[in-house]
Amino acid sequence: MLQTSNYSLVLLVQLLLLTFDLFVNSFSELLRAAPVIQLVLFIIQDIAILFNVIIILLMFFNTFVFQVGLVTLLLQRFKGLLIVSAFYLGLSIAFHVWVMNLRWQHSDRYVWTDGLQALFVFQRLVAVLYYYFYKHTAECLGDTRLYEDSAWLRHQFSRGRM
Repeated sequence: MLQTSNYSLVLLVQLLLLTFDLFVNSFSELLRAAPVIQLVLFIIQDIAILFNVIIILLMFFNTFVFQVGLVTLLLQRFKGLLIVSAFYLGLSIAFHVWVMNLRWQHSDRYVWTDGLQALFVFQRLVAVLYYYFYKHTAECLGDTRLYEDSAWLRHQFSRGRM
C-alpha cells in the first residue's frame, strides 16, 4: 500500500517531470542555434514523458482496486490520461524528429515549414490536455478508497460481476 510519505515523494517526482516537460516546451526554441543541446533536451523530455506514464501505471498496480481484479474500473476512470499520454508522446517524438531533421544542417537559419508549424501547435495543445489529465489523475490516485476495502469498492465489485 502507498503510504502518505511515499505518495508525497512520488507526487513530487511526477510534478518535477511535468515541470521539466513544460520548461522544454516553453524554451527549447531559444536553443535552435545549439542543435546538440536541443537534441539532448528533446531526448530527456521524451524519456520524462515515458517515466511519467510508467509511474502512473505503477501507482495503478499499487491500488487495492487493481489487486482485487477491478482493472477495468481503473481503466475506465483514467482512460483519458492513458490515451492523451500515448498521443502526446507520439506527437512529441514526431515533432522532435522533424525539427531536428530540418534544423540540424542549418542551425543558423530560421527553418519553419507549414507542416511543422501545424504539428507544433497541435503538440502544444495536446500538451495542455496532458498536463491537466496527468495532474488530475495523480491527485485522484491519492484517494484512500482506492487503497483499502470499503463499501464503495464492494459496490463496484458487485456491479462488475453483474
